[in-house]
Amino acid sequence: MKRVLLVVNPGARRASKKRDEAIAAFRRADVECEVVTTTAPGHATTVARERGASFDAVFTLGGDGTVMEVVTALAGQHPPVGILAGGTGNVLARSLGIPLRVSRAVPALLSGTEFRMDLGKLSDGRHFAIGLGVGLDQAMIEGASASIKRRLGVLAYVWAATRAGLRFEQFQVRLTVDGVVHERQAASVLHANVGSVLGGAITFGRGIVHDDGLLHACVYAPRNLAEAFRIFGRVVLGRVHQDSRCTCMSGSRFRLETIPPRVAQADGELLGMTPLEITVEPRAARLLIPR
Repeated sequence: MKRVLLVVNPGARRASKKRDEAIAAFRRADVECEVVTTTAPGHATTVARERGASFDAVFTLGGDGTVMEVVTALAGQHPPVGILAGGTGNVLARSLGIPLRVSRAVPALLSGTEFRMDLGKLSDGRHFAIGLGVGLDQAMIEGASASIKRRLGVLAYVWAATRAGLRFEQFQVRLTVDGVVHERQAASVLHANVGSVLGGAITFGRGIVHDDGLLHACVYAPRNLAEAFRIFGRVVLGRVHQDSRCTCMSGSRFRLETIPPRVAQADGELLGMTPLEITVEPRAARLLIPR
């Protein structure tokens, strides 16, 4: 690998320091690094789409949102994407075993291997790698403001999730999976592309594989706060598939409707309101991971 493009989100935590660490690490590896700093949401997609093909790899330095902007531009194409953790949650980097310290991540990825995974795709062309959801996970993302994340880091999400859980909001779900309609009351719905994140600390369901050409709609439907805490405990213990109030349905084409309409999140970024149309692009993401 001789030339890489580094896309930096200046709003990420300690972006300036981490950018300098990344440049120094690429220099030590004798790899030419060209840096582009984003200026607005969506800019990373434009940069990667217009310039990515000229490089051996495109690296991102930011949060999961920055990663997915670049992945959206390069889905099903070359070159591969390397993730440098610069956000608050860094779920993708943690889940793929990428070191969080930039100085360690750069050499690990340059000497690493390529990892292929499916991507979820929205009707507007945006993609997601981990999952898209409404309900508790969306409330967690929405409740962790930028100022709280600056003060608490990843604990901001714990704080926001606790507040959202105690409110115990439910809504009516109409979920169409490959043409079959399912309706029920729920507290959270997640279209998952991976079975677990954060090294297995959070498990969404059983049989969810990142490269099977399918997404898995997991509906969590506790009837009261006690059942909600029980489900959360089983998510942490990896036994949520045993809970009678949890249902997972696999497919390649989904329509998610809620009453009332709700904001959705995908890979930690807030989207528009439901209804949403979701499809799968098999093995469309090319990511670098450590060996």
